[in-house]
Amino acid sequence: MRIKAVLFDLDGTLLNRVESQYERLGKILNHMPKESYVSRFIQLDKRGYVWKDKVYQQLVQEFNIVAITWEELLQDYINEFKNNCVAFPNLISLLEQLKTDNYLLGIITNGYGHFQMNNIKALAIEKYFDVILVSEWENMKKPNPQLFMRALDKLQTSPQDSIFLGDHPENDVKGAQAVGMKGIWKKDAQWDHVEADAIIDNLSELPSTIDYFNNIQ
Repeated sequence: MRIKAVLFDLDGTLLNRVESQYERLGKILNHMPKESYVSRFIQLDKRGYVWKDKVYQQLVQEFNIVAITWEELLQDYINEFKNNCVAFPNLISLLEQLKTDNYLLGIITNGYGHFQMNNIKALAIEKYFDVILVSEWENMKKPNPQLFMRALDKLQTSPQDSIFLGDHPENDVKGAQAVGMKGIWKKDAQWDHVEADAIIDNLSELPSTIDYFNNIQ
């Protein structure tokens, strides 16, 4: 049985985005070292799983930021985030190859709808995908199995014919496996070892991984 659909989590390079905010607002934030601001943001953010209103409220309190409110920091983040999206290496070439090979493509991402779609559009990748589900708009989050099944229903394919690539062991890999998909882990330094159907470090490795699954079925 051949793999027919390839679905992805939506990932980014958080460090670059936070650094750009510090540089934009340097006159306001320069009473603290950039490294301290960035590292604390990343800790509080928990790799995108904590929304930024809570992050900025905590940052304003901890760093005694008085020249700008947490609401203004949040609005700056929302406005500028899409302008600092950094695609993973080989993303466009991968998507081009998968479309050429006639795979159905999808994104399932947790987050706020317009915010995530702005980032997808900023990366200029929307056109490659047959389905894009954002948790806010779907009223459910990964690893809820219904979210994975909703995407597969829209693609008119079965879990056994589909793979999911993501960086989070629970939300992405185990979430996909729970409905019968192949769960592929994109390596992330936050975790030492993740049990997955396959593990890749670079997006360029995905086609050979798909070929492997096609050949063993």
